[in-house]
Amino acid sequence: MTSKDQPSAPAPASPSLANRYGGQKRTLSGKTKRIILVVALAAGMAFMAWISTSNATGSVTFKDIGYSTPDATLAEIDFQVTKEPATAAKCSVKALDSKFAVVGWKVLDIPPNAADAGSDGGRTTAHRATVRTESQAVSGVVDSCWIPDAAK
Repeated sequence: MTSKDQPSAPAPASPSLANRYGGQKRTLSGKTKRIILVVALAAGMAFMAWISTSNATGSVTFKDIGYSTPDATLAEIDFQVTKEPATAAKCSVKALDSKFAVVGWKVLDIPPNAADAGSDGGRTTAHRATVRTESQAVSGVVDSCWIPDAAK
């Protein structure tokens, strides 16, 4: 065999880092950096506006107090609602059987309440809902409360 017939040896690797790992990465131009900064500031301002308006719309919270089942067709659910005194709300309550199936459901209107000199300025009120059930209930809870849309 001649030297022409033998396969050639691979070329030695270049010690240059640019050849090994690629060229230098491009940096962002000044214009691109300004655009990114403006977009980030606008997004931050929009987020802060959303946070401030969502807190201003008012919220309502509830707390289950207890329940009773006088007979197989009724459940009484006691609960508290905390909201702004001048705001009306709605709460849905449900009665559950031993397998946690809903056997009774009702939506209650919670009217505005008069502010008094109570510890929380009349924000928290107690309520009792009487719910008809299709079978014996073993539990009663508030499912949710909300402020109804003023446009409706």
